[in-house]
Parts: sequence; C-alpha cells; structure tokens
Amino acid sequence: MKLGYKKIVVKVGSNVITQANGLPDESRIQHLVNQLAEIKKQGIEVILVSSGAVAAGRSLIKVSEKQDAVTTRQLLAAIGQVKLINTYANFFEPHKIKCAQVLVTKEDFRDRAHYLNMKNCMQILLQNEVIPVVNENDVVSVTELMFTDNDELAGLIASMLNADALIILSNVNGIYNGDPKIAGSEVIEEISGSVSNLASFIQTGKSQFGRGGMVTKSTMAQKVAKLGITVHIANGTTDNVLTSLLNNEIVHTRFVPEKSKSGKKKWIAHSETAATGIVKLNDGAKSVLTSGKATSLLPVGIIEIQSDFLKGDIIKIIDEKNQLIGLGIAEYGSDKARERIGQKKQKALVHYDYFYSSI
Repeated sequence: MKLGYKKIVVKVGSNVITQANGLPDESRIQHLVNQLAEIKKQGIEVILVSSGAVAAGRSLIKVSEKQDAVTTRQLLAAIGQVKLINTYANFFEPHKIKCAQVLVTKEDFRDRAHYLNMKNCMQILLQNEVIPVVNENDVVSVTELMFTDNDELAGLIASMLNADALIILSNVNGIYNGDPKIAGSEVIEEISGSVSNLASFIQTGKSQFGRGGMVTKSTMAQKVAKLGITVHIANGTTDNVLTSLLNNEIVHTRFVPEKSKSGKKKWIAHSETAATGIVKLNDGAKSVLTSGKATSLLPVGIIEIQSDFLKGDIIKIIDEKNQLIGLGIAEYGSDKARERIGQKKQKALVHYDYFYSSI
C-alpha cells in the first residue's frame, strides 16, 4: 500500500554518500537523485537535506596536518559545497529538474522573522518546481552555532514546511532492539509516543563520517513525530530505498506521528537554544500543564523566575527538579511575572497556543 504523502523531506547522511576512503560516492548520489526525480514526477514535493560537503572538499584538496580541526572543516566545506551542489545539479539535469542550494545556520531559526523569511524562500522554490538542497553552512557554523548534526536540521526543515514525512537515510536499516552487528538483533519497525528507554539499547557509537549517532536520530525523530510529522529511518545504501519505502515495501523504523501542531508551536518546539528566561513551576502546575488539555501557564503555579526575559521572548519552563517541562512565548516580562508569583486570578504568563510541552 502506497504511503500517500504530498510533501517529504529526505535527509541523506554523509555515511550514505561517502566511500570508505572518505571521498564522495557519486554512483550512490546519482542513484538517490534518480529516485528523487521519480518521486517528484509522481507529484510529491521534495526537499533534500544533504551532508557531504566536507567529503567533497577532501576529494579536491590536500590539507596540511598542521591545520586545526575547525579551520580544516571550514576549508573543506567551503570548496566542497560547490562540488556537492554541482554534482546534484548535474545528476538532476537529465530529468529536467532544477535544484537550489540553501545553506543555513542555527541562528537562522532563532528569530521568528528570519525563520519566516527562510520558509518563504523554500516555498517559492517548491512552487517553481525546484528541489531545495539544504546543508549546514559549515563555513560560519563552528562550535556553539552548529547543529547537533544534519538530522537536527532536517527536523527543523520538516517542521517549518509542515512536511507530511521526514525520511532519514543512514547506513543501517533502522533502529534495532540491540547491537545491529549481533545475530538476533531486529529492527524496531514502529515507535510511538515518548520511548524513554530507547537510548539504553541504541549503540552510542557514531557513524564513521557523520557527527550524529542513532541516539540523536531517535531523540529528534520523537520530537518531530510529536509535532504531527511521520519520521522514517531507513538504509540509504539499499537500492531503490526511497521508492520502496514510499510503496511500504521495505523493513525500516517508523515513528508514529501525534496530532499535528500549529506552525507557531512547531517553531517554538525547536527554539530551546533561543530561550532567554527560565521559569520554575511547582509539581501541581506541571501536571496540569502537561496533561494534554488546553491549559495556559498561570502565575499561581510559578515558584521562581530564574532569569530575566521580555514580553515576546521564548522562555524555558522547568519543574522543581530543574527538568525541562516545555517552551513558551512570554505574554509579559519577568518584572511583572515576579510580582505575580503564586497569585491567583492573574493573566497567563504563557498562553496555551504558544506553549510546547517537551514531556
């Protein structure tokens, strides 16, 4: 039975399109492009999030051993990104499909106006039948500005564009219930809700060339599924993986989506790094706020304002044990919030429509 998606984000990991020697695997890239072209011709909108710039750079230039890791990465990414996008453009050309390069940093998602600008850009590309090829801008993204990896970026893009599904292509068949290398370990074909013990049997070893392992993939996948988007993790080195997956013919891991959230909540969900204020709640307020019912954050449940914020800022909401409950947009500043701590019949600090529960 075909999966009836209208818009998908496909994330290709560096471990899928990089050979064992660290150089790009152009035949694999071409095979993926052929599948994407076939999918697009079926009327499905496609956004591609692709790693591989550093590997492409490695094929073009020899770097001195004396260079430090950050500048080496910047150098390889800067020249490699040109080769990577040209490789995609050349392989899409016989299908009469145009692609566009979209390079982003974490900063692009922090500010709401910037975020909407980027969303508009992507939408105009899709309206003009162009496939966006998105990658992190490694030239300016260093240390604290970096995404955990391109899985995190792909999750942000899928949320931003209200995609029906996010397909993450790795070099394994999905998430296993044990070590994939040990006989008897099987792919978990369906994951729903918050699976807190998942990390205990996911291998913590990262892929050879990528930055993120299966733990970051599964954490991000759960977050995106919670926002109402189906997430698939499959083996990108399998022939015809995308067309087989969309025809529901391949063993892989599927994260079951919850009810779709509003565009504003999708932005808030990914804005933890942009949060300024921190507000601590008592356990009673926590249970009400995370009950799944439409409840706003009222001052009566606040026990402490830990850091200042202004009206309109994203704030972190934590419990008595300092664990994150969720994120929200402040209806007023921390000065007023401090005056109203513990008081009944006061205006909500965070309205339900602008609250995202991370629990």
